[in-house]
Amino acid sequence: MIVFACWLLRLAEVDGTVVIWSEIMENRRKPAPTAATLDINCDCKEYVLDYLAHSFPTQLFEPYTDGEGNLCSRPVMRDGQPVQCRDALERRDRLIEHLGALAPVQGALDQIVQRFGTEQVAEVTGRSRRVVARIGADGERRLCVEHRAGSANLAETAAFQDDDKRVLVFSDAGGTGRSYHADLGAKNRRLRIHYLLEAGWKADTAIQGLGRTNRTHQVQPPIFRPISTDVKAEKRFLSTIARRLDTLGAITKGQRQTGGQGLFRAEDNLESAYAKAALRQLYTLLLLGKVPGCTLQRFEDATALKLTDRDGTLREELPPITQFLNRMLALTIDLQGTIFEVFEGLLRAKIEGAVAAGVYDRGVETITAHSLRVTERRTLYTHPATGAETQVFTVVERNPTRPISLAEAVERGADRDCRLLINHRSKRAAVQIPAPSLTLDDGEVERRVRLLRPVERMAMAQNALEESAWETVDAERFAHAWSAEIAELPAFTEVTSHIVTGLLLPIWRRLPGEGCRVYRLQTDDGERVIGRQVAAAWVAQAFGEAPVSMAAGDAFAAVLTKGDTLHLTDAMSLRRSLVMGVQRIELVGFTSAMVARLKAIGLTSEIIAWKLRLFIPTGSNGPSITARLLSRHPIERIAPRVATRHAAA
Repeated sequence: MIVFACWLLRLAEVDGTVVIWSEIMENRRKPAPTAATLDINCDCKEYVLDYLAHSFPTQLFEPYTDGEGNLCSRPVMRDGQPVQCRDALERRDRLIEHLGALAPVQGALDQIVQRFGTEQVAEVTGRSRRVVARIGADGERRLCVEHRAGSANLAETAAFQDDDKRVLVFSDAGGTGRSYHADLGAKNRRLRIHYLLEAGWKADTAIQGLGRTNRTHQVQPPIFRPISTDVKAEKRFLSTIARRLDTLGAITKGQRQTGGQGLFRAEDNLESAYAKAALRQLYTLLLLGKVPGCTLQRFEDATALKLTDRDGTLREELPPITQFLNRMLALTIDLQGTIFEVFEGLLRAKIEGAVAAGVYDRGVETITAHSLRVTERRTLYTHPATGAETQVFTVVERNPTRPISLAEAVERGADRDCRLLINHRSKRAAVQIPAPSLTLDDGEVERRVRLLRPVERMAMAQNALEESAWETVDAERFAHAWSAEIAELPAFTEVTSHIVTGLLLPIWRRLPGEGCRVYRLQTDDGERVIGRQVAAAWVAQAFGEAPVSMAAGDAFAAVLTKGDTLHLTDAMSLRRSLVMGVQRIELVGFTSAMVARLKAIGLTSEIIAWKLRLFIPTGSNGPSITARLLSRHPIERIAPRVATRHAAA
């Protein structure tokens, strides 16, 4: 039985008023026949016990030395009959007794039905019989076989949509032709939490099942939750489904995200380019002996994968990711966890690095905002044969500022391994919460924490936090600093961007090489726009105009707050850098002859990792120092921080 999904809510809040379909009521009016009582084992235990009884090795062997001095073993025979080992016989008997005493493990569908009861669970499957729990006349709970009519699925669907039953379980048989969404015309309009269990291997069938609870004319979309056990190698199956759903979405809808409906994360696809790069890095760490708990020899013996040549170097053609994932399924649970912990850390680092660099491919991204307006339209290119145009739209995006409230921040700070912090330099507040660790390129595990700020979240190394200006404070000081920072925030924030839309193929080579992302949006007037986002400096250069000048205060805020990079003359640039857990403005690209002059302007110098670095102070005098720097080294172009764009649709 392949169970596709179940909708589980807080059943403790159910008032107990239920409607049960007629066959169950009929069974309850009269006592169940004796043949219906389930008094047998419904598992495959007898096969395992039969294997142990007839195939468990119990014959006694003795060691001997052959003519060449090699130590060997041979069976012990007496009167032409093999001698049985008493210790092996005792172990076999104990193992048979242990297995015989184990309770049968039921399937997921039976566990759900028997745990919550048929009064709460609506089952839409192809089963004509099922095992249910009943309370007999003597008050004891018994498992009984219940027969289901052919119209049971229709009655169960109606009971769920009418809010008579709070849990729905449906399989392949109920995944086509029916709707279980929060329909505006149904009585049950609660939020659906769709759990994906044993999705199978067919991506198109999975889309059918997922689409049953996410349809038009609904109050709210569902929340999808894929289910997996703590066996790490089981993620290999979720990975295959994620990859096939993305591929199917790209083929049928022209966009990868439509297949999985946002169900899977980037880390769930274990066959992506980032996963392949992380796997090769894992092989290197195994060769260097930097994987805790697993040596290279142990890995090769357990997986039968050869990683090195005869000279001890890493092979040029290493085992592919699919073979690696398949071999992981044959390892012990502990060894799976050891290897996958390192592999997942490497994969997470690869993806986060690509996102931070702005090169992570998310496909078509949707820009959503409180208000989107096109303030300027300019024609960049006109095709001579067809007259099709390439246009540059200037789009103003306006969003309300939604900071984390003080109550929520204090509540998060009261959790385990969380702290309330204040930076004694900037006087800003933050909440420290746990964050996943990362495995660095050299195999070292970097413990990380995440700092929650009123309108941002940033991750940093734990040792860097301890050496930074952040310090633990009491709730009163934290509340004062947090409230003061929220009071300074504007009610709305506006961001101006430029979208190249229309006919793009003839001028594709003229578009910037970095940040090759495609965005789509819908303006307040209902106009739909899809195209490439470009920087303002590129627009000015494309139209043969001088770059738009920027005031020193705006340039200072653009680097420190937005994370933009300002490219100056003399091959220098201003960028935001995280140093000792603090965001600072750093000048890069200077030469040794410029240091004295730049320090005279007001820049400060620090030796970090045996290298000289120059910074603009982030205090009140920062804009004035920025003005003096820009007067001598004007801005050539502005590179926005594309990694902070909107999440994928």
